[in-house]
Amino acid sequence: MMSAVRRSMLCLCALAIAAPAHAAWLSRAVDGIMGTRIFVELWSEDDAQSRQRGEQAIDAVMDEMRHIDETMSVYKPTSEISRVNDLAAKQPVKISHELFQLLTTALEYSRITEGAFDITYASVGYMYDFRERKRPTEEEIQAALPAINYRHVLLDAASSSVRFSQPGVRIDLGGIAKGFSVDQGIEILLARGYKHALVNAGGDSRVIGDRFGKPWIIGIRHPDHPDQIITRVPLTDSAFSTSGDYERYFDEGGVRYHHIIDPHTGHSASKVRSATVIAPTATRTDGLSKTAFVLGPDEAIRIYNSLPDVDAILVALDGRILYTKGLEPPH
Repeated sequence: MMSAVRRSMLCLCALAIAAPAHAAWLSRAVDGIMGTRIFVELWSEDDAQSRQRGEQAIDAVMDEMRHIDETMSVYKPTSEISRVNDLAAKQPVKISHELFQLLTTALEYSRITEGAFDITYASVGYMYDFRERKRPTEEEIQAALPAINYRHVLLDAASSSVRFSQPGVRIDLGGIAKGFSVDQGIEILLARGYKHALVNAGGDSRVIGDRFGKPWIIGIRHPDHPDQIITRVPLTDSAFSTSGDYERYFDEGGVRYHHIIDPHTGHSASKVRSATVIAPTATRTDGLSKTAFVLGPDEAIRIYNSLPDVDAILVALDGRILYTKGLEPPH
């Protein structure tokens, strides 16, 4: 199952190291949740009862992932997000505590990134279909662009509700919900006593602990060559997300149209090739990893450097690899 994970935009490289006797890694991958592959790996004692508890813990993580998908997917007409998009421009919509907190976090990241991260990008973004190679016309983009502004999303804590300040606003949590789901999965494993584990959802991952005295190693893939690793970083008790212009895209007329939309223009944001962000939680890394595509490497590095719990590795358009001040380039 790990081969599928290695093919993703962010590779986790397990080290060949000695492990305690009478224990083993349990792992499982499930496709199709939140449009990606979910992978869970945990360290369990190697007896029948412990293995059963480990499998039940993985079941619980997968169930939570499915719940978040059902609640927060814009592709599911019965989801809570779809209901918000249908009604919030007309009236306040009461929402769950879980969604209220995530919207609050998303708006915070909009402020941190000076609007580069903006869940209202969906006001234009919904018109793209990368599988069908469809994109909106310039006229359609310009007509919808005024609806993109995170300040249009108004939250009321007293009533636990959300409303939009004008018609045409849509939100999409695709840029943060997978990271949130990873954190929820990790919380489930921590509550069950696991101290060495990994939860991965596409390009968003978080690890608990280390690999028994050695760190987990993440390998960042080359934007144009999926089988090539451009750099490796050791991590323990951390989350990391990689976003790239090679995830969901199509090329047309020498232009790459991909899923990371610049909220200022309504077009695909193309100022870097990939961005990897490292921080304590996957919600944070997922929410911040798209910033560089919109702002460019220099401005993004400035913002990342201003956040004491964040580091990043960017691949610029010319192939240069840039690091935040907290990371020394590997030798």
